Amino acid sequence: MEDCIIIGAGAAGLFAAGAAVHAGKRVTVLEHMDAPGKKLLITGKGRCNVTNNCGPDEFLKNVRRNPRFLYSALNACPPAFVMELLEKGLGVPLKTERGRRVFPQSDRAQDVLDALLRWAKGARLRYEGARELMLENGRCTGVRLQSGEALRAGAVLVATGGVSYPVTGSTGDGYRFARQAGHTVVPPEPSLVSLVERGGVCRRMMGLSLKNVALTLYEGKKALFCEQGEMLFTHFGMSGPLVLSASAHIRDMKKYGYRVCIDLKPALPPEKLYKRVSEDFALLANREAANCLVKLLPASMQPVMLDVWGMDPQRKVNQITREERRRLVELLKAFPVELAGKGDLAHAVVTSGGVSVKEVDPKTMQSKLCPGLYFAGEVLDVDAYTGGYNLGIAFATAYAAASHL
Repeated sequence: MEDCIIIGAGAAGLFAAGAAVHAGKRVTVLEHMDAPGKKLLITGKGRCNVTNNCGPDEFLKNVRRNPRFLYSALNACPPAFVMELLEKGLGVPLKTERGRRVFPQSDRAQDVLDALLRWAKGARLRYEGARELMLENGRCTGVRLQSGEALRAGAVLVATGGVSYPVTGSTGDGYRFARQAGHTVVPPEPSLVSLVERGGVCRRMMGLSLKNVALTLYEGKKALFCEQGEMLFTHFGMSGPLVLSASAHIRDMKKYGYRVCIDLKPALPPEKLYKRVSEDFALLANREAANCLVKLLPASMQPVMLDVWGMDPQRKVNQITREERRRLVELLKAFPVELAGKGDLAHAVVTSGGVSVKEVDPKTMQSKLCPGLYFAGEVLDVDAYTGGYNLGIAFATAYAAASHL
């Protein structure tokens, strides 16, 4: 009989396994895929944004759902603890980039996964799926495998992830186990996901990446989100860090109208930008309007801007009026894209929703309904914005669970 069975060998499961092993526990980790940490390997575009280099209070400001639930866990396992463990304990040199995002210096997610496997050395890793929890007299006493074999343990930790990127193993099994024990599961929705446009403006610029732009998300006339950074136009709409962060603020696409406006020149206030445009146009006075944006925008965006602006490409630059120049400045400061929807759950970075935190002890991650059952990571109804916060949540909740098994 083991002290603990952990279902799921992702970031939360391996972190919990290491903490439990180092506390002297006998641990078995169950993984239904053929290898551990598959989703970890694709985080941060394969670079693995392990956490955010900030204190617990600042971290909690970036948690979108149920931040108060994480107060104890984050203070016990703050980003500084995770960074020190990876660097000094597990030999993974780190670096902090813009937005306090923390990456391995190697830019290799594999190095982080290898470190977590070293941390969890001593735990028994079995590549078998769990079929159901074993519940006796209102308590969780183990797991029954798909093969029918019964594994008994003093505690069971569910660290199965959500339902985003199911090809990596996040297939929603944790919700099934939670319901079996009587838990409420808040319906999962995609969070940190690409946005689908209404129309074909973005498609014409597919593959264009913009840096140092400011993106504002509107719900009707109300601005919900505004941040400066990077984004990408795709065949269906938009993606990239700015867009993923904005997507977390969208509620009901059917009920509300959403759009984004992109400030392509955030460093220039309108009057200075108007002066810049006028100077450019003076140099290009005898050229056609098709060439008037060469110093202002990337090549693939120029014909799109002309169309949105309503400018005839054959018109001479010296014929463009002052009012038309001001209209161009308005578009450069707020290029509009109407939204039709969010990307699907299968391609969301994280899942919003999950096991209701009202039914989980925030200090120990133990179920309030079923002693012996614990939860950690994305399976819980807690999620945050992009920037390393979601992995930070996985590590903090895993550490809390492992410390109280």
